Amino acid sequence: MALPTNHSLLLPALLKGSKTSINPSFTISPKSPLTISETFSRLKKQRKVGFIPYITAGDPDLCTTEKALRLLSSCGADLIEVGLPYPDPILDGPVIQASTIRALTNGVNFQAIISMLGKVVPELSCPIILFSYYNQIMKINQESFMSALNYGGIQGLIVPDLPFEDIGSLKKRANKKNIDLVLLAAPTTSNYRLKAIVDASDGFLYLVSTTGVTGARSNLNSQVQFRLEELKKETSKPIAVGFGISKPEHVKQLSIWGANGVIVGSAIVKLLGESKSSEEGLRLVETFTKSLTSALP
Repeated sequence: MALPTNHSLLLPALLKGSKTSINPSFTISPKSPLTISETFSRLKKQRKVGFIPYITAGDPDLCTTEKALRLLSSCGADLIEVGLPYPDPILDGPVIQASTIRALTNGVNFQAIISMLGKVVPELSCPIILFSYYNQIMKINQESFMSALNYGGIQGLIVPDLPFEDIGSLKKRANKKNIDLVLLAAPTTSNYRLKAIVDASDGFLYLVSTTGVTGARSNLNSQVQFRLEELKKETSKPIAVGFGISKPEHVKQLSIWGANGVIVGSAIVKLLGESKSSEEGLRLVETFTKSLTSALP
């Protein structure tokens, strides 16, 4: 079944907050040629560290988000995180909080985001991971949310505020749709709990570099090196480090410490959302992205 030109027409019944799941026979958008796991396997064979940028959907507008996705893909992003705007982003720092407010003020919603992704994802060379708070999922219901992600060609999902003990039903529904549920761990996570998180995480483990909220930092937390070394002894699962990474020297240091991927969010979001124009923001993001990727092996 071919994807209709105006494929957003399939979404309204699903995304108005009803408890109705979409028909599983609905067409989904083609995904990246590689899965998340296949992407990290390729990086391992090439002895490279993955570059994973984060942007907020709809900031400053969805047209710019679409252009930014194409730009980041062409500049060498191995995976891209797309943040779903939420009015109470408890784990995000001031830059991403401001970004979500701008997006929501502009009237961006889940339906529009999924429609945009469904159009652009087939043109990208890398998988897309959606970053969403759990309340956003529950407003729709788990089954319909996963069907929408599948429809948009999204390969992974991060839900930062969902306790590990409560992931069961969400993980089951995500995996049923071939969507990876990527879990987070902090340097302070206990060894016992960390092992369970590593085992359950799909695709890779997201290692938070520091406690607290997202946002650029001057220096890396030295605990990350210790945690990476310990994790490498226990698992072969890829580990990507995020929160506070904003400089070429940061990504270079993390690659030396053994990270399989580096996640850069606030620094990119700030350039894209706070520039005088979308065109200027995209130019700055391109220059910044190239400075980061050139620092990686």
